[in-house]
Amino acid sequence: MLVALCASCQPQQESKEQLIDRVMQVAVAQAQGMAQALPEGKLPKNTSPEGELATSDIYWWCSGFYPGTLWYLYEYAQTPEMKGLAEKFTTMLEPVQFVTNNHDVGFMLYCSYGNGYRLTGNEAYKPILIQGAHSLATRFMPAVGCTKSWEPGNRPWKVPVIIDNMMNLELLYWAGQQEPCDSLCQIAMSHADVTMKNHFRPDYSSFHVVDYDDVTGEVRGKQTWQGAADDSSWSRGQAWGLYGYSMMYRMTGEARYLEQAENIANFLINHPNMPEDGIPYWDYDRPGEERDASAAAIMASALVEMSQFPAAKNGAAYLTFAEKQLRSMASPAYLANVGENNHFVLMHSTGAKPFKSEVDTPLTYADYYFIEALMRWKAVK
Repeated sequence: MLVALCASCQPQQESKEQLIDRVMQVAVAQAQGMAQALPEGKLPKNTSPEGELATSDIYWWCSGFYPGTLWYLYEYAQTPEMKGLAEKFTTMLEPVQFVTNNHDVGFMLYCSYGNGYRLTGNEAYKPILIQGAHSLATRFMPAVGCTKSWEPGNRPWKVPVIIDNMMNLELLYWAGQQEPCDSLCQIAMSHADVTMKNHFRPDYSSFHVVDYDDVTGEVRGKQTWQGAADDSSWSRGQAWGLYGYSMMYRMTGEARYLEQAENIANFLINHPNMPEDGIPYWDYDRPGEERDASAAAIMASALVEMSQFPAAKNGAAYLTFAEKQLRSMASPAYLANVGENNHFVLMHSTGAKPFKSEVDTPLTYADYYFIEALMRWKAVK
């Protein structure tokens, strides 16, 4: 039986197992409360500036994170109620399989249907994932070698590619393995290779956006759209890159992807502006400003995974740093009390501070990657 725990109930000395159980009980209770609070047909997004629960429809790029969190909580709790909630909110996203105007179909479907298929083997989920991958593949630009992230609109871009897009490659590569369809796997690897070449600076920090010419494929410009400045290190962008290359190594076994992930990890772990608790500032070049728990959650999940790769050079150090981050996020400074925080699990994330959007607020993807990181840590022997 689950008991209602508060964040402030954290013991001074707590084992890994005790911490995970405590946080998961909070997360299950919050997820159940969220399900009751959501209007029909809506999914959680963040907390509005007025302090209210902000929601999205199924076509928002974050729509897959709450269903994905429910699947992880079902994996932990193994209760019919959690499975039912995961199934309910996952099947809402079925129309997303045909979306071609959004590069985040990978986030939307693989976090939801992908985790559902992994845990249940429900064959009805598989064709939705494969169709979603083919829809995503329509955004591949052969002249560039990447999938196009955003439509330029009134911005001076032609083919903008953002570091976040690394996260959508998992759906492409997985689907390519299922059919098999070499073209999907080749698209994923091409995108990863071109991004590795053009997004990263010599110190392995990353730009946010690289814009390409749609005919020649040449780089037209590099920016950090959601960071403090074009030459700054926007913390969530660095985490997307770390996770993306760790994932690509897992999927492909190609050593260059692990080497890239390790170089990014070393840059982040040893950054002079990394706070003592391991929760980055929203931009590494803006120390003392707002934190971004979502960046920490993504980073911790990637580091736990990397720590288990036999070929990783610094696996023990990755796990040690991830544990510090997870213990910080599990503390009262970041973990919400049950019934508070609009039923989100984590507090203090930052979405896009330059646009005064989602500053110091809970974010649905922060919860997803935090719970994923805890489940990965739980599996470490």
